[in-house]
Amino acid sequence: MSKLRAYKKRLQEAARDPQISIALERAIASYRKNVDEALKKFPHTLKMAEEVRQIKEESISRLGDLVEQACEAIRENKGEAFVARTPDEALEIIDGIVGSGKLIVKGKSLTGEEIDLREHLEERGNEVYETDLGEYIVQLLGIKPMHLLAPAIHVPKEEVAKLLSKVTGKDIPPDIQAEVATVREILRDKFFRAQVGMSGANVVAADTGTLFQIENEGNIRLSSAAPPVYIALVGMEKVVPTIEDAFKVAEVTWRYAGYTVPAYLNLVSGPSKTGDIEKVTTYGAHGPKEMYVIFLDAGRSQLAQDPVFQEALYCLRCGGCLYECPLFAVTAGRFGDKYFGGIGAIWTAFVTGDLAKAAPLTYSCLSCGRCKVRCPVEIDAPQMCLELRKRIAEGS
Repeated sequence: MSKLRAYKKRLQEAARDPQISIALERAIASYRKNVDEALKKFPHTLKMAEEVRQIKEESISRLGDLVEQACEAIRENKGEAFVARTPDEALEIIDGIVGSGKLIVKGKSLTGEEIDLREHLEERGNEVYETDLGEYIVQLLGIKPMHLLAPAIHVPKEEVAKLLSKVTGKDIPPDIQAEVATVREILRDKFFRAQVGMSGANVVAADTGTLFQIENEGNIRLSSAAPPVYIALVGMEKVVPTIEDAFKVAEVTWRYAGYTVPAYLNLVSGPSKTGDIEKVTTYGAHGPKEMYVIFLDAGRSQLAQDPVFQEALYCLRCGGCLYECPLFAVTAGRFGDKYFGGIGAIWTAFVTGDLAKAAPLTYSCLSCGRCKVRCPVEIDAPQMCLELRKRIAEGS
């Protein structure tokens, strides 16, 4: 069966799956309600989104310099920083830090999904736990995430109850509160027994080397603070010039992700430290003794140089476009692989360097423009998909 035919079959199966339609219907309604309420309560977000677009334009035009500045700042903060040009380079760096036989707790990271990070670490004899609730469900099911922010968006609570009952050997009811409590109990001691914690970042300030992490569950905070070694894998496009810029990007991101304010905004600039004894700064207090940040290129530098497609790098990963996509609403993450929807077609083309792999997503885009209307930085994914179709047809 050809790849295109297999992709078509996948979409058809998803469209006929009642679980997906039930879960997506619930999620889309909740998302739209939450975003509307957030923007109504904080109307300045609309104006700030315009500023963020300008911040991203400037950042991508200076991408290489800003990443170098961020690396220098992180090193000054007693962390270690690297630039990985390819996924293999990133995995090699991580292997050198982690080794094998480690217990690892991992926060949700789309960049990690991009390079199959968990699978790679497990193949090398490590025990890895996804600690985001949705990612943990996906890990237990042995399937791939279906949304940027809500990996298990296609799994209704009834199926989650069956899964957790099987894992625990207890009768877990299809009650979301009970399901969350069950996962908390399973993962709680893992945070404090782990030798390594890992996560991504939503935005990075080049001037201070500060990683911004937006979350609600508290798992990223624990993954980045409890183990003695912390590793962050971050796409190069997340870097912006200043910490003030980073705050603006973070605020717009969480509003369009559907939150008036997240439960946690973590700012991480280096390993833990204290100056409480004679004001002598000493590293490795209650948090990690070692911190490593790996900036992944993997086609991003090339994308930044392309005048037609570079705005794909402005993406904040709020996930709002997917909730507005008519095709995603009936197929979930089947409309994509690791990157979803129309914007996912562009990312797939450049991070894999394979236009053929991006073709199914590109031609699936309906070009309706609803994603652009919802996007806080007005990324024109439909127009980019039309241009990508042209390049695919021309074989360039």
